[in-house]
Amino acid sequence: MKKLYYFSKPKLQFVEIRNYKSKLALYFVFSLIIFSSIIVGAYYFISSFANSSKDIISLRAENRELKDNLNKMLSLYKSLNVQVDSLAQSNNNLRIAVNLDPISNGEKTVGIGGGSFNNSLDFLTSPTEEKLKQVLSYVDDVSRKINFEKNQYLEISNKLKENKLLYKAIPAIKPCNGVESDGFGMRLHPILHIKRMHEGIDFEMESGSPVYATGDGKIDFVGYKEGFGLVVEIDHGFGYQTVYAHLSQSIVHEGQKVKRGEEIALSGNTGLSTGPHLHYEVHQNGVALNPDQFFFGNLGFFELTSKN
Repeated sequence: MKKLYYFSKPKLQFVEIRNYKSKLALYFVFSLIIFSSIIVGAYYFISSFANSSKDIISLRAENRELKDNLNKMLSLYKSLNVQVDSLAQSNNNLRIAVNLDPISNGEKTVGIGGGSFNNSLDFLTSPTEEKLKQVLSYVDDVSRKINFEKNQYLEISNKLKENKLLYKAIPAIKPCNGVESDGFGMRLHPILHIKRMHEGIDFEMESGSPVYATGDGKIDFVGYKEGFGLVVEIDHGFGYQTVYAHLSQSIVHEGQKVKRGEEIALSGNTGLSTGPHLHYEVHQNGVALNPDQFFFGNLGFFELTSKN
């Protein structure tokens, strides 16, 4: 085998290279490993750079889409806020319609109260920060307004239910089919011949004619009262009470519930009376009112009761 030598300056002579094949193989393997590592590292570096570029392009596209959606949201919530304000005005009109006091601007402010979102965006520095703050502010305002108006609608709904009962209870029809004679107000008593308040109106009719409840309610009293003879009284609720006097017969009992237009008694001539007639009174919270104010226009008794 051919020998290999190299010149050694310190020794000033040629020295034989021993086991050079194994050393050469070792150097070759070591060089191959380093070269391979460089190639692999370069590949991953280039791949990473390429992927980063793709990610940046993707993020930019996503950012543009988010900005577009942010603008759309801002426009949407602006429009929604206007609609809620319009709804609030309709709400106030409904309150007036059902006999509730309208809500003032001050009450709305107090009722709506503080926000439900944390609108702190101090960590943002992008130009879209202000728009995002606006969107969150509108979301907050609209959410609070909707909750406030929902409570108002609940109150209106409850008032409507109450009003339905009230409308059925109000003594709104004539209690009989007789002819009205003495009216409400001061008069000379036909028997006592003294001036005194006539707290109702009289209807002339034959004895035994039907007498009807003028509104929904509960029979509060059945019996005799001084001067009035046989009397039926109805408690209609909401402070309303009606009195039917000089009756010949009652066909209801105390505690019984009755409907408007339901027959409750027969007319008569009991008590201090100059002849067969019905004396009828309407009271609210203990104050006598003119029953004529409760009769509905020119509609007759049978026209009204036929609708019940």
